[in-house]
Amino acid sequence: MDLKDTKFFNVTLLIVATLVVAKLLSVLLFPRSRKRLPPTVKTYPMIGGLARFLKGPVVMLREEYPKLGSVFTLNLLNKNITFFIGPEVSAHFFKAPESDLSQQEVYQFNVPTFGPGVVFDVDYSVRQEQFRFFTEALRVTKLKAYVDQMVMEAEDYFSKWGESGEVDLKYELEHLIILTASRCLLGQEVRDKLFDDVSALFHDLDNGMLPISVIFPYLPIPAHRRRDRARKKLAEIFASIISSRKGTGNSENDMLQCFIDSKYKDGRPTTEGEVTGLLIAALFAGQHTSSITSTWTGAYLLRHKDFLSAVLDEQKGLMKQHGDKVDHDILSEMDVLYRCIKEALRLHPPLIMLLRSSHSEFSVKTREGNEYDIPKGHIVATSPAFSNRLPHIYQDPDRYDPDRFAAGREEDKVAGAFSYISFGGGRHGCLGEPFAYLQIKAIWSHLLRNFELELISPFPEIDWNAMVVGVKGEVMVRYKRRKLSIN
Repeated sequence: MDLKDTKFFNVTLLIVATLVVAKLLSVLLFPRSRKRLPPTVKTYPMIGGLARFLKGPVVMLREEYPKLGSVFTLNLLNKNITFFIGPEVSAHFFKAPESDLSQQEVYQFNVPTFGPGVVFDVDYSVRQEQFRFFTEALRVTKLKAYVDQMVMEAEDYFSKWGESGEVDLKYELEHLIILTASRCLLGQEVRDKLFDDVSALFHDLDNGMLPISVIFPYLPIPAHRRRDRARKKLAEIFASIISSRKGTGNSENDMLQCFIDSKYKDGRPTTEGEVTGLLIAALFAGQHTSSITSTWTGAYLLRHKDFLSAVLDEQKGLMKQHGDKVDHDILSEMDVLYRCIKEALRLHPPLIMLLRSSHSEFSVKTREGNEYDIPKGHIVATSPAFSNRLPHIYQDPDRYDPDRFAAGREEDKVAGAFSYISFGGGRHGCLGEPFAYLQIKAIWSHLLRNFELELISPFPEIDWNAMVVGVKGEVMVRYKRRKLSIN
């Protein structure tokens, strides 16, 4: 071995020795991580997780939950999504402060639709103030006035039905609910003069919210271009209405007026852009949930005659007591109808996934006693569509049974908080839940009192391909107007 080879050998030996010593020191000084990471869904490298997710999150959950338990991770491209299934592991998801589990990053795809400066495009402190505007617009005194408008819209809409006929219930309810929402939320100007224009623009906004939009919200595709044009035109329409109201001093009893009158803590009034964005967010949140849930409620009632009889008996009792009058307080007495709606919503929550971004590491313990450490940076997810059907919480969970919520049984309360999460829960529970129930009750109390209904198409299937999961296809119903009101 010559001198050059000897030097090379000595240098190599020194490097190897240094690495070995460094490794030994790291083991001694920095023990191996003791993190108890959740089990991981087995997929093909790189795109396997994406393929499983796009196949359908609920399908994936059905396959993996029996194998991996209530906490597990899916590697999705460069992200890790850790799923929490069931109330035993969901408390941190629903109770954690925004500094620990944040909505903002995971719901950025809403920004092109809602617009800049509102909801998920602002800091948490500003978003909290904007949520306060929603809360004020949905307080009980406001809801009572909204109910009067809901009842009036239902009466007017169904007065156009004939003595008998066949209709697509899904189509009818979708149209009625956007009319009602336009009146209660967007204002009389939209409802009376601009409904067709605004409805068409909202349709383009809605169709611009695709599964691909979640990952690439600004992808230059036709649906996104139509979305952006619609958003711009809506902003112009609402700017004109806001300017007119401020100029004339006219004040209406609707959510638009509430947002116009709202002020931040520092005294700053809302801008036209903020009012527009908040209105769009409100309509998106309420329209889909109400139309989808009202359709499922009807389909189940017409399929289950025993529960249909029960809600009819309830309507008879209320009419004996109050006559034909329907207002906020009377709707609040409709407990049987409430349970029927709640059960339809348990089985078919329109939002099948709720997401957060983890800003700090935390630990969780499953009902089986396993403890896991959830790393910072993971997306944390839970699924109302899956969790609402867990057999250790709900008896025969796939069966429609509104009595599971009746006094003395209350299956959603026996297992503890967050057993029923169709409206979310905790810090980020849906503010519009009371509005949605009142709206659906107003519609169905009118239908039940005034029409005999029969489901003539097959029971509907779930449309898993939609961003907001709803009813697939037509829901054909044969109706016959009652000669007399129920008495």
